[in-house]
Amino acid sequence: MLNSFQNITVTYFPELVDSEFKPIEKKYLKVIISNIFVFFFIFTVGVFTVDFTQILDISSFLFYAYFSILIIFGLIFLVQFLGFTKRKYVVREKDISYKSGLLFKKTTTVPFNRIQHLEIDQGPISRFFDLAVLSVFTAGNSSDDLKIRGLKQEDAAKIKEFISSQIDG
Repeated sequence: MLNSFQNITVTYFPELVDSEFKPIEKKYLKVIISNIFVFFFIFTVGVFTVDFTQILDISSFLFYAYFSILIIFGLIFLVQFLGFTKRKYVVREKDISYKSGLLFKKTTTVPFNRIQHLEIDQGPISRFFDLAVLSVFTAGNSSDDLKIRGLKQEDAAKIKEFISSQIDG
């Protein structure tokens, strides 16, 4: 038996660009900065330990190591700072979308009918600022398809409840 396929004629698709994306919480920038400082502090302590204990004879390269750490730290900080304002999300009637990226822009949309599981997580620094991460897991994928970082804990719970009611209803 031969199957035939037809194109679907649809007169209206809701435009994602017409939707009003909400920015993530401004407090999340403090979380990002804190994470960067913690990472580079640990890294710098490691380089300093090598320098102080002279485990390796790399004294001629240490100036370049410290200078490189400073430059890399500055670049990562600048990219994260400038890209922060590009992180936005929208919850619509039948889907959730998240866009981000300064150099490489990315928009991810997940329809509610594909969602299998929702999860809210908080790291130690995020918990201090009462922020959370909403993770959306879809069918047929072993990793989460969408993560929205920097939501107020309360907003993340409301979004999760809304999406759950749409899935169950």
